[in-house]
Amino acid sequence: MNITITKLGHCCLKIKIDGVTFLTDPGNYTIEAQEQVTDIDAVVITHEHTDHFHIDSLKKILLRNPKAQVITNKSAGSFLDDEGISYICIEDADSMLLNGVEIYGHGSKHAPIYKDYEQVQNVGYMFGRKVFYPGDELHVPRKAPVDILAFPVGAPWCTIGDSVQYVLDVKPRVAFPVHDGNLIRHGITNRLPALEFPKAGIEFRVLELGKETEF
Repeated sequence: MNITITKLGHCCLKIKIDGVTFLTDPGNYTIEAQEQVTDIDAVVITHEHTDHFHIDSLKKILLRNPKAQVITNKSAGSFLDDEGISYICIEDADSMLLNGVEIYGHGSKHAPIYKDYEQVQNVGYMFGRKVFYPGDELHVPRKAPVDILAFPVGAPWCTIGDSVQYVLDVKPRVAFPVHDGNLIRHGITNRLPALEFPKAGIEFRVLELGKETEF
């Protein structure tokens, strides 16, 4: 299976698997980069928070990629309904094939920030039974081992210790950090993963922004 990933920033990833290209969570941290992307088959939105879902930017992405489908959950989908944008609803345990590549939904709620404050619906997605992107939740997939994991490192709902333990629980072959657009310095959150992951046989990578990386 041929897999490349380009990190545009924060949680916006261009994931290409066997010729099928997904764009994840085009939010308000990555507007300039994501609005230039072409040849997208699907835009995948985990939840409705604006750092993951910027509606005006999404409209421009769809103008550049008129054949692209939008995949999300019912809660985020309600905002698309208001704009007259069609979408495919994939939630926990739902799946579909897009040009032969499976996308599978995992989980249902945003990680708690404080009690139920802004605990909106969140669905993580597995792409091609290889790449898992959880959105804003430390969800351990129950379906198929994870080969490549995009794990969050900077959020009000998790510490770097939580993030490291999450990766150790999932046990991917390779892990790389996302949800880091609000960090002033990234080296601090890279230090502990670089130390701990190799002990568990997990390769830690830091993706260079805008550069296509093969896996």
